[in-house]
Amino acid sequence: MSWKILLFGVINLVCTGFLLMWCSSTNSIALTAYTYLTIFDLFSLMTCLISYWVTMRTPSPVYSFGFERLEVLAVFASTVLAQLGALFILKESAERFLEQPEIHTGRLLVGTFVALSFNLFTMLSIRNKPFAYVSEAASTSWLQEHVADLSRSLCGIIPGLSSIFLPRMNPFVLIDLAGAFALCITYMLIEINNYFAVDTASAIAIALMTFGTMYPMSVYSGKVLLQTTPPHVIGQLDKLIREVSTLDGVLEVRNEHFWTLGFGSLAGSVHVRIRRDANEQMVLAHVTNRLYTLVSTLTVQIFKDDWIRPALLSGPVAANVLNFSDHHIIPMPLLKGTDDLNPVTSTPAKPSSPPPEFSFNTPGKNVNPVILLNTQTRPYGFGLNHGHTPYSSMLNQGLGVPGIGATQGLRTGFTNIPSRYGTNNRIGQPRP
Repeated sequence: MSWKILLFGVINLVCTGFLLMWCSSTNSIALTAYTYLTIFDLFSLMTCLISYWVTMRTPSPVYSFGFERLEVLAVFASTVLAQLGALFILKESAERFLEQPEIHTGRLLVGTFVALSFNLFTMLSIRNKPFAYVSEAASTSWLQEHVADLSRSLCGIIPGLSSIFLPRMNPFVLIDLAGAFALCITYMLIEINNYFAVDTASAIAIALMTFGTMYPMSVYSGKVLLQTTPPHVIGQLDKLIREVSTLDGVLEVRNEHFWTLGFGSLAGSVHVRIRRDANEQMVLAHVTNRLYTLVSTLTVQIFKDDWIRPALLSGPVAANVLNFSDHHIIPMPLLKGTDDLNPVTSTPAKPSSPPPEFSFNTPGKNVNPVILLNTQTRPYGFGLNHGHTPYSSMLNQGLGVPGIGATQGLRTGFTNIPSRYGTNNRIGQPRP
């Protein structure tokens, strides 16, 4: 197969060389536009050779999906190059309308039949799988639509032609026949009336037919390269997803994504959430069996339903809850003698009073009080000033013991955790 493709490639190069020389001798731009179709056949043979190489390759760890996208890239590049050639012909034809040169018809008709024969022989001899698929899957061109309308009228008279012209003709055969027909008309008009402008008009017609034929194919192959979902399988995929979601043990199907990997092959990935008591392998087998009818390369990720209810944790407060670097520890001067204080309650001891029933963990003789951070305010306030008055004024008023006086705060359930609320009233005073 590969030797046959290479042989046709060599013959194509020879024919293209002769056609380009005849284009130069006849000075015909219409023959040049038709020769570009022969160059497109060379690109088609290269695409066929790439397709044959891809069938012999297997997926590798680097290219896990194989090399099928090389066929798509080859078709896209070939059609785009053909359209660029058509645009070049349009530009040259616009220049010729300003100054039309003389056309020599000596080898014009010979070059037309040589190019037509080789193009048709190449298409009928070699099965080009990528272009055959694209020509059927892509939307119809305007040339195919007009020919289809004429074919319906003709097949109404001669029903036997319906197998040839309907539902639509091969776009490559159609453009070869249409281009040859335009060149034959050009040859006759130049021979009869020396109407050289018809050569430029035929070149424009061939260029427009080439562009209109290649454009739907380049659009289709471009969508494949962009990993889009084919429109004709979206409904079938939605139906399969609904069937998978109703399988036993399946709770949810989400994050589904399907795209065209190559011509005729679909790839996809899907996440399936199942019950805790469901069998993962059984669900995986059922999901794969349902989706494999359309998706040849499928990745299914199954995970069980694992909802964890939040629990109320109780226990000692972690050591990193408080950042003691944010607090100021200031030793307080004692207001009374140390002999009159009870080490348990930090209150004056009475000789005849019984021991206190409750002992609060308040600063005493051997505990240094913690002064609260004075740069933040309470988040929930009622318009009251909960800040601490300076200790200098407190000592002057006889209210030096924390927790007693006008600035008494609220206690919390944590005994050794200082509160961080308060306002800063020590403006302008240095921090000790």
